[in-house]
Amino acid sequence: QVQLVESGGGLVQTGGSLRLSCAASGSIGRINDMRWFRQAPGMQRELVAAISSGGSTNYADSVKGRFTISRDNTKNTVYLQMHSLSPEDTAVYYCYAGVFDLRYSAFRNYWGQGTQVTVSS
Repeated sequence: QVQLVESGGGLVQTGGSLRLSCAASGSIGRINDMRWFRQAPGMQRELVAAISSGGSTNYADSVKGRFTISRDNTKNTVYLQMHSLSPEDTAVYYCYAGVFDLRYSAFRNYWGQGTQVTVSS
């Protein structure tokens, strides 16, 4: 089994910064895309940023220029650096990884448990 554990959420004032981390562990053969999603109360989960195994990135329009996704393949970890935060960024942030799970000899989708980001006005 593969586990994704997020950290780095919290309460920050408008204009502040936070850095989220998500570490994957377990029966990992290979990790393809890693992504960050977020879900605000009463809203659907939305893709925030994604990074391929080769380092190609893409972002939601709402976070371009403010958020940066990166990964450390040696640590099986993905990061989300967030700057210029606003109350509209308040949500639970989830990481996702497409993993070749050695236990199943197949690619499977895994999610973290979520970390709360709250931006006060």
